Amino acid sequence: MTKALPSLSGKVELDESYFWAHRKGKRGRGAAGKVIVFGLLKRGGKVHTLIIPDTRTSTLEPIIRDTIKPDSIVYTDGLTSYDVLDVSEFRHHRINHSQAFVEGRTNHINGIENFWNQAKRHLRRFNDIPKDQFPLFLKECEWRFNYCPTQNLYKVLLKWAKKDLF
Repeated sequence: MTKALPSLSGKVELDESYFWAHRKGKRGRGAAGKVIVFGLLKRGGKVHTLIIPDTRTSTLEPIIRDTIKPDSIVYTDGLTSYDVLDVSEFRHHRINHSQAFVEGRTNHINGIENFWNQAKRHLRRFNDIPKDQFPLFLKECEWRFNYCPTQNLYKVLLKWAKKDLF
């Protein structure tokens, strides 16, 4: 399940977000028809996303254990599914968003929240993306975030095309 995700170490931010289904009624967690996306961001590095069926501990824990190396520092929000990290091989820091978005200088998940904001803003331009195409659009957002600024995009594309500027 996590074969596409790289091995991460150091300081890693974890969060889940909900995409799709603009309909009346219940919002956020529990709204029908939403696509749940789990994100991992290595601070100072790249973001990686994975579409998941639910946010239960039994779903998230294997992804986290298979992707993040032991003794890494893991930052999360207050979702109860992350409680298992308190007694694991990771150093777990939790931020309670009902009280604050940052504690001290390092206890936050603002990096991954920034990615969610950029991805949702980008995807908002495309009305009615076919649900089977959503993973491709999500990976495009991930790629744009990881290789920003634009000059980095150009360098990556040239490398892929195996051409030199000079």
